[in-house]
Amino acid sequence: MSEIKPYGEWRSPISAARVAQGARSLSSVRVVGTDVYWLEGRASEGGRNTLLRAGAAPQEEITPLPFNVRSRVHEYGGGAYLATSEFVVFSHFADHQLHLQPFAGQVLALGNASTQRYADFIHDAQRARIIGVREDHAQSDLQPANTLCSLALDGSGAQSVLAQGHDFYSSPRLSPDGRQLAFLSWDHPRMPWQGTQLWLADFAADGALQNLRCVAGGAQESICQPEWSPQGELFFVSDRSGWWNLYRLDAQGAAHALCPREAEFGAPHWTFGEWMYGFVDSARIVASYIENGDSHLALLQADEAGNWSMQALPLDYTDIHELAVCGEQVALVAASPTIPLQVACLDLASRNVRVLASSIAELPPASYLSRPRSISYPSHGRTAHAMFYAPKNDDYQAPAGELPPLLVFIHGGPTGMASSNLRLPIQFWTSRGFAVLDVNYGGSSGFGRAYRDLLQGQWGVVDVQDCVAGAQYLAQQGLVDAQRLVIRGGSAGGFTTLCALAFYDVFKAGASIYGVSDLAALDADSHKFESHYNAYLIGPREQAQQIYLQRSPVHHVDKLKRPMIFLQGLDDKVVPPSQSETMVQALRQKGVPVAYLSFAGEGHGFRQAATIERAWEAELYFYAKVFGFTLADVVTPVQIENLPD
Repeated sequence: MSEIKPYGEWRSPISAARVAQGARSLSSVRVVGTDVYWLEGRASEGGRNTLLRAGAAPQEEITPLPFNVRSRVHEYGGGAYLATSEFVVFSHFADHQLHLQPFAGQVLALGNASTQRYADFIHDAQRARIIGVREDHAQSDLQPANTLCSLALDGSGAQSVLAQGHDFYSSPRLSPDGRQLAFLSWDHPRMPWQGTQLWLADFAADGALQNLRCVAGGAQESICQPEWSPQGELFFVSDRSGWWNLYRLDAQGAAHALCPREAEFGAPHWTFGEWMYGFVDSARIVASYIENGDSHLALLQADEAGNWSMQALPLDYTDIHELAVCGEQVALVAASPTIPLQVACLDLASRNVRVLASSIAELPPASYLSRPRSISYPSHGRTAHAMFYAPKNDDYQAPAGELPPLLVFIHGGPTGMASSNLRLPIQFWTSRGFAVLDVNYGGSSGFGRAYRDLLQGQWGVVDVQDCVAGAQYLAQQGLVDAQRLVIRGGSAGGFTTLCALAFYDVFKAGASIYGVSDLAALDADSHKFESHYNAYLIGPREQAQQIYLQRSPVHHVDKLKRPMIFLQGLDDKVVPPSQSETMVQALRQKGVPVAYLSFAGEGHGFRQAATIERAWEAELYFYAKVFGFTLADVVTPVQIENLPD
């Protein structure tokens, strides 16, 4: 029989330590022949990324300690390794050194690790080299030079710049005959999901590029993931219709939509190497797409006349992060409300699915797991979207008439997307009696370009309105306690959190995790990739100085009255610690209850198990003290300044 106990006081087997242990990230899946490769992030090893391989042989680790397979190009990285049938090339995070590791032979160092970083490699076998994105910090750490370059595979360190002059490059793709290279570029002030250019170039006899021509894209068109078909046709994803759809470039340079649909076959380029489609053969493509907040897998097939049709490939997954295709094998990084993030391999011929890795080694019993419900609700004349999780723990029920406290989760980006995949960090709260609303505010991905562009010039307005409206909607529906509404977010989500608490009297407490508080300071400290992003989100600084002041929470501390906790990595280069520390000091002097935890060795996103465990326990302790409930857990106390006894 269930025990009657107030929300927030329920005992749960999903401890902070379990969340930390289950924080194993899975990414960067590739298929080479019958072998599947992927990166696994291990919080137990200080957040180290290691490269794993599974195939005909048992699963093996390709990059043991001390290697950490991670890139810092654009600071967010991605595209940190290349796998072939004979070797792997990978970037070691500690010093940015590239290593070539043959499956038979000695490891070689490639490139210039002292000032240069590399990502997004391809193998140019004809010329015994790799081609990738290079970020050179020799002249400036804040404004490095980005180029496409080649690096010899003989360990000589020889490299050559193939394309330069644009602020950013990505996605070099070699034609099957090795004669042409396709790639993307974009320039300030645009981000890649606003406007990119797709280039095509021929190789000269010496391996340089010649006859460069822009074949698609522009200032208002976002192109992503160019790929060559096995017969040498160039395909790409474009949002020219308002949705990221697949296109084929014909011999005359015209682009043809394969299967037009109000769905997203692409995603914002925050990190390199995230693929969403691949070729089975010249007439068949496997693609994932997002529609109405969920991911789907489909087979696109061309008939003899070159017309493409699409059929569903039903799977249990509702959230597909990336995929890779080699022949009839499709490797996925995917999840669902009942399935944690997994690396899985689908055999197209048999439709059998093999699970190769899981982000959570052992799932809690279903009696402790809350399944999300996708909701849409009105917000200032538009419709916003979110995932709602009700409290779930079959060991308990709340006293009659009590409504649960609500945590509003805000994703980062701010172009991210709240998905339905099973995540222990959310279940940590719902199994203790909290409700959770994971908001896809205007500006989020997955709902088309018009929805994404709602945030243009409106950051700190539209996102805040949608989070406030979501909390109020649930309270009006009688699903949550209007007097115990909490808002929390990291990075851009931290900015939204601070704005919501400064400009609305709806939330009773908040948590900012490496959040932005001062837009002008963010511009001054920002790394190159995002150094002009505020021009889109807010407006050109020289024309919008007043808006910067109006929307920066640091200038409105007088309006902050609710208790807050701040969590910050001291090595964060994206949102420096000063952004949190300035707010903490101001709240401290104002007499508002405030707690601050900083973590040495952590950057933008916590990776170490000890940090993750401490962060979740601290936040839980903070809410318990603020709302006056008794924790079932024994946790290390957090110093909360200015909190009345």
